Amino acid sequence: MLGPSPNHPFPAGQPVKDRLGTLAMAPASPFPPSPFPASPAQAPPSGLTLEAIVREAHEQGHSDVHLGVGEQPRFRSRGEIETGRWPATDAATFQAWLKEILSPTELDTFRRDKDYDGSFAFGFVRVRINVMESLRGPAMVLRLIPHAVASLDALGLPAVLKELCSQAKGLVLVTGPTGSGKSTTLAAMVDHINRTMARHILTIEDPVEFVHQSHQSLVRHRQVGQHTKQFETALRAALREDPDVILIGEIRDQHTLTTALEASQTGHLVLGTLHTNSAVKTVERVLGMVPVEAQASLRVALSESLLAVVTQGLLRTTNGQRTAFHDILINNEACKDYIQRGDLEAIETIMERSRFEGMQTANQALAALVEAGVVLADDALAQSQKRNELAQALRGRQ
Repeated sequence: MLGPSPNHPFPAGQPVKDRLGTLAMAPASPFPPSPFPASPAQAPPSGLTLEAIVREAHEQGHSDVHLGVGEQPRFRSRGEIETGRWPATDAATFQAWLKEILSPTELDTFRRDKDYDGSFAFGFVRVRINVMESLRGPAMVLRLIPHAVASLDALGLPAVLKELCSQAKGLVLVTGPTGSGKSTTLAAMVDHINRTMARHILTIEDPVEFVHQSHQSLVRHRQVGQHTKQFETALRAALREDPDVILIGEIRDQHTLTTALEASQTGHLVLGTLHTNSAVKTVERVLGMVPVEAQASLRVALSESLLAVVTQGLLRTTNGQRTAFHDILINNEACKDYIQRGDLEAIETIMERSRFEGMQTANQALAALVEAGVVLADDALAQSQKRNELAQALRGRQ
């Protein structure tokens, strides 16, 4: 069972703070600084630095930091928002915080566009940055990303993911809602390949989140906006850069999808993410990226290229932590046939009956967690896409 978020990789029942306490002792950031260094920062009028807030969030095991003018700093902890111990932030202090993590060029981009996405590496943790304008004034959200990458085993992820990592070519989609740990799972998969196989791994992200040092594999990271102008351009260029594995931060549109399928058909293992709530809905979402008249040919291409869809969700455990459940589609011959025909509803029946191939439905995973006493039935039902079906299954196990 997976931990909850990029900053909370832990098996169910293991205290978050203990896990993060270990990660917090990782050495200083092993990757080079941004080519656009942050602006010379003056001490904020309040005397409270952004680094101090992020450090406290990191030490307390929080996944996100929420900051804004006229608002008290807040954290997200195990899925819940908690208010910090500091007073409301004034405009001068907020501007000083921005200068701690943004370069003059990046500040100009934010002032022009009213939004900015990026990343920054403190010595103890990396953060993904989103800065926005709002009714009260500027605000930002920082997602904490530990320097240490948790392994597939440490996260308790399904064994079938290791099998998928060993494939020479094909498309693997890791999906789920925002904050469900997709990036953590992908990072663990890349780490497994990096430590056990001699491959060239190329990641294309916006922004780069987990940073991997090369071990048995050669790992290169490219950030959209900093190292390349757009996903599609970088992905098409990747086909000429001799990669074995390509990680795409998010498949957002038809052009990226088409190039990803082409890469997976020409001898590359492609890993990507989508925001969907089930494996079958992921296939529907992919097919919906193209016009109706192009869907027949896309069904054929997808049926031939897709290896698996792993959809992930998170829910609260009985001991106050969070754990993950998975909806897993392995594209066997029967699934390929149904995808080509567009008969997607039949795929879930195959998933229910093919656990020996590594498949499972979300309801099967949720029912197992309830039976093991890891989560409460009410919490499992709240997460289910088919609540009546799960309720019936749980009654049958009582």
